[in-house]
Order: sequence, then C-alpha cells, then structure tokens
Amino acid sequence: MSGSSTGNTGKPQGWGAGATETPAARMRRRFPAFGDLQRHAKLRVARFAYDFVEGGVGDGAPNVAHNRAAMDAVRIVPRYALDVSQVSTATSLFGRDYAMPVGVAPMGNIGMIWPEADAILAAAAQAARVPYVSSTVANVGMERLAQLAPDVFWFQLYGLPGNSHAVSVDLIQRAEAAGAHALVLTLDVPLRQKRVHDVRNGLVVPFRFRPRTVFDIARAPLWALSMLQKGQPRFENLRKYVGESASNAELAGFVHARMTTGITWEDIARFREIWPRALVLKGIQHPEDAERAAALGVDGIWVSNHGGRQFDAAPAAIDTVPAIAAALGGRAKVLLDGSIRSGLDVFRSLAVGADFTFSGRAFMWSVAALGTAGGDHAMAAFQEEIRGTFGQGGVRSVEEAMRATVLHPNAIHFDPPGNAALPEAPRRRLAEA
Repeated sequence: MSGSSTGNTGKPQGWGAGATETPAARMRRRFPAFGDLQRHAKLRVARFAYDFVEGGVGDGAPNVAHNRAAMDAVRIVPRYALDVSQVSTATSLFGRDYAMPVGVAPMGNIGMIWPEADAILAAAAQAARVPYVSSTVANVGMERLAQLAPDVFWFQLYGLPGNSHAVSVDLIQRAEAAGAHALVLTLDVPLRQKRVHDVRNGLVVPFRFRPRTVFDIARAPLWALSMLQKGQPRFENLRKYVGESASNAELAGFVHARMTTGITWEDIARFREIWPRALVLKGIQHPEDAERAAALGVDGIWVSNHGGRQFDAAPAAIDTVPAIAAALGGRAKVLLDGSIRSGLDVFRSLAVGADFTFSGRAFMWSVAALGTAGGDHAMAAFQEEIRGTFGQGGVRSVEEAMRATVLHPNAIHFDPPGNAALPEAPRRRLAEA
C-alpha cells in the first residue's frame, strides 16, 4: 500500500513525528517530554515514594518552583544563517570524554521509587557515555555500580563524622579501589530538614504498613509487584559497617544515627590529601566559598541548592553561576544542577557559565515511568534535545554554547563583603567574536 510503514526499519516513511516506526520512536511519541514521564510516574508508583523524590523541603513546593522559574527566565538569543549540519554535543571533564554535557546526579534511596533504579541508571550512563554519580545512600553497592559503569563512575560522599570520620575515609578508599573517576563531597546537608510531605506520609525505611501506606501501595500494583520481587530498598554501601547480616531496619538506623552533620573545610582539606583524582564540592552557592575551595585544590564546584530539598530560602542555583564562574576564573570547573529537565535547560546552563550539568529527577521520572527501559529513554531524549536546541540557537559545540548571547535577568551580583543583590535591569552577556 502506498505510503504505508515498512516495519521496524528505522527509516522514515513520510514526514512528521509519526514517520518512523521503531520501539524507541513509539516510546518517544508516547512520552515526548520529561513532564509526560513525570505524570506517568506519579500514576505508577506509591504516593509516598513519588513524594519523596519530587518534593522539596518544608511544604515541598516553593524552592522547587523557584528553581524552575529561574531556569525559564534565562533567554538565549539565537544566531541564524549558519551551517549547523554538523552539531556536536561531545565534551570533556576532568580529562575524560563524554557524549554530552549532562550526567546523572546522585540520588539517595531511589530504590524506593523503582527497584534497582541505581543499577538501571548506571548501565544507561555507561551506554550513553555520560557521568553517573552514585550516592552514599544508594540502594546498590558502589562496587557493583562501578562494574556496570566503569568508564563513567563517580562517587558522592555524605560525611559520617563519628570516630574522626573513620567510615567516611573508608568509603573514600573503597571508591578509589572501585575506580571512581571523581569524588563528590556534598556540603549542603549540615543538618536534617523537615519535609512536610514525608511527615504527612509517615515515610520510614523500611516501610511500615500503616493504613495510609497500605492504601498507597494498593493504588500502585505494578510498583508493589516489583517491590515484592526485588525486596525493599537497603543502604548497601553501609552494610560493611553494620554487619553483613544487618537487617533493613539496622542499616536505616545506622544512617539516621551516624549521618548527622555536614562536611567542614577542615574535612575537605583532609579528604583532598587522601583522594588522588578529581575532587568536586557539591552545594556551593556563594563565590567566596568557591574561591576558598579552589585554594584548597578542588577541581570542580558543583553549584546546587539540593534540588530545593534542603533550604527553602536558597537562591536558584542557575542565578548564582555567573558570579561563581567569575570568581573562579577558570581555576575549577563549574557544574550545575537544579531543574535540568530538557536539552534547552542544559543549553541555558552552559550559556550562563556552567561547564557541565547534572539532572536527578528527570532521570528518575523516566525509570519510575518505564522501569528498566527508562534509563536509555532518558539518555536518548537528552541527546536529541541538546543537539536540536544547539542547532536552533546557532551553535555547533559545547564551547560555542558557552559563548552564546544570553539574557539572565535574575543573575545575582555579590559585592564585598559578601552582600548579594539583583541587577536593576536584565543582564546581557554578548557572544565573543
């Protein structure tokens, strides 16, 4: 029949989004944006699990929404009549080559939202050649994740200050032995914060089958079946310090009791001495902190407000990037997370001064919505969108994206002795010749 599809050849049979008939193409039509994946995830998993990943600190919405609004406020002035037939998304970071300037941010206890989520994302990151950052409180052990992602594996450390950071140091040594290419020290969790949605949901690890919890589970049968097959999430990295036969409750109790305060500047100096590879500080939001880190020999400054999950009064990370990048002057790489939900958000981040970006929730929504297929789907979506927005903006590489003409009305200026102020009029950074 004229005009009919020829099957799963991957060759377009016409013009338009429906022209290609492959499983991947059909998946893209069903979930064309990360927002579609988020909505499906919300229907598919237990409410308390979804709320844990999606919610922010306090009432759960203000800082998360602020991150999104700040990202949307950044405008890029496109350039046209250029040959964009050969657009590259490839970049390098800390001496390693990656396929695109976005990686998987560390996310703790994500086995709650889908079993084996850590492993799914690690394998997808390896296949896509982008960084995968495993959390201290991942539900899959770092040694297994490093085997799944040997070329792209990073490790993120929360401080465990007891006994002169004996557990922290051992985790660092394990990460080195596992082959982690970078160590990420998370600074922005000095004390636990109240997340009202988790309090209302009675969230606890391991799950306790209260009436509300049972109701949430009953509304998510596929999630419940998968959890029944794989078992409840466990903090596998910490089993060594509790006992190989430790129960879920004992592991969770260890985290609650020992992960009590943040990492100090003295700790950073000590960890810099014992870690031989790239060292990154995550959670920096002030230029003076970035400068102090660079003086200690830190290789990367990860600008982040923890996705809105720690301090509701914090500025959006993207609004502090220009001042931090200027303060560093190239002495360390600038990394960014916070509402990275599309290829355009990656482009925006590069244009205001970031060298690389990371996303957490977007990858997690994809896994929650699609299970084992979610990691690869998210990677393909980011790759397609970054390339498309680069071309539309008139840039052909990450380097050109970092020189794009950008309007950043909420960029924060820091004036001595550290006071911050918004500009009276939108800032404009002209593209370099």
